[in-house]
Amino acid sequence: MTLREPILQPVRITELRPTQMTVGLREVEDKRRIWRERDGGEAEDFLGRHMIPVIKGPKDRLYVIDHHHLVRALHDEGQSKVLVNVIADISWLTQPAFWTVCEHRNWVHPYDAKGRRCGTDALPRKIGEMVDDPYRSLAGELRRCGGFAKDTTPYSEFLWADFLRRNLPRRQVDADFDKAIGKALKLARGRDASYLPGWCGPVDA
Repeated sequence: MTLREPILQPVRITELRPTQMTVGLREVEDKRRIWRERDGGEAEDFLGRHMIPVIKGPKDRLYVIDHHHLVRALHDEGQSKVLVNVIADISWLTQPAFWTVCEHRNWVHPYDAKGRRCGTDALPRKIGEMVDDPYRSLAGELRRCGGFAKDTTPYSEFLWADFLRRNLPRRQVDADFDKAIGKALKLARGRDASYLPGWCGPVDA
């Protein structure tokens, strides 16, 4: 059964389960800064306009399927609750069947900070347990700089992150993030990136 059911009663962030293993902590920090600039009614309006899409799974657990960076930012800022939108209720399935459905529907991304595929049993159980993938931050910043267009393909930024991981050494990303962005922009314009969602084509002749 597919639903579009907002739960107007706020849900504790600590009760939400992620469907990915990593986030880009630089991107999380950007969202934390934006959140700190809001106060009072503006903050409440923001939460009302950014309901978190979730899937209801076995034991009625709620699994986040998008906006992991926002949820992590709110968690790290001490916000205890968010509003959620139940995209689907498949709570009657067994755990293995649940994950099979999630994989086929692109509702889960079980890849670690080195881009390696893992079993779904390795997914963190808490929002605060997701680890940093610097290449995910690099991909997010690359999109904001015009390196590629926003795309509806699920986990498109992670696909770009994996591309960058194969083409830019981690030590360069850690040593000088801004310089790494410059190199990422050149890579994004190349034909080697043409298979990726949101590719904008070569700029240089």
